[in-house]
Amino acid sequence: MHGPASPGWLLFALCAATGVYCLLRVGSAVGEQRRAAGGEALMGFGMAAMAVPAAVVTPPRWAWLVHAAVFGAVAVRALWAARTSPLHLHHSVSTLAMVYMASVMAAAPGPHGSHGPTGVPAVTGALLLYFTGYVLWAGLRLIPVAAVAGGTEAAGAAGAAGWRDRPELVRACRLSMSIAMVAMLLAL
Repeated sequence: MHGPASPGWLLFALCAATGVYCLLRVGSAVGEQRRAAGGEALMGFGMAAMAVPAAVVTPPRWAWLVHAAVFGAVAVRALWAARTSPLHLHHSVSTLAMVYMASVMAAAPGPHGSHGPTGVPAVTGALLLYFTGYVLWAGLRLIPVAAVAGGTEAAGAAGAAGWRDRPELVRACRLSMSIAMVAMLLAL
């Protein structure tokens, strides 16, 4: 988060591209994907905004507070939706992590958020453990076991589904945002 220029721009590009893909998924024919896509697009664009290198722009304190308020509202909505879908529980953790990071950035005395010499706070450590575990779990789910076992039949079914409704692309999107979240938490 507002770290060195090269990694910051790479993180920005990853998050922005993920946000664009999720925004395009809003037009999906699958209702559950359509509902989740808007929140995931907001996450991608919010993370991209946080990743812009500080040499380019250093947002004022109030911008971080607005960021925290927006993601706080999204977290409440995701927590409400988590009653019916476990996917929304992950969205809740993700949006609460965004609230936490924006709050740390708002409270930081300088242009960069930092934990200083005291070490990593418990919340950051817990979020790092969660997102690292999620990255490993989601990465394993991308292994194409069904495609290898199903041969050409699985490939034909995936092509017929349409690019917006491809579950492996949705999983890759969520995986990339979780990887970016780990990178941002480490840079916090």
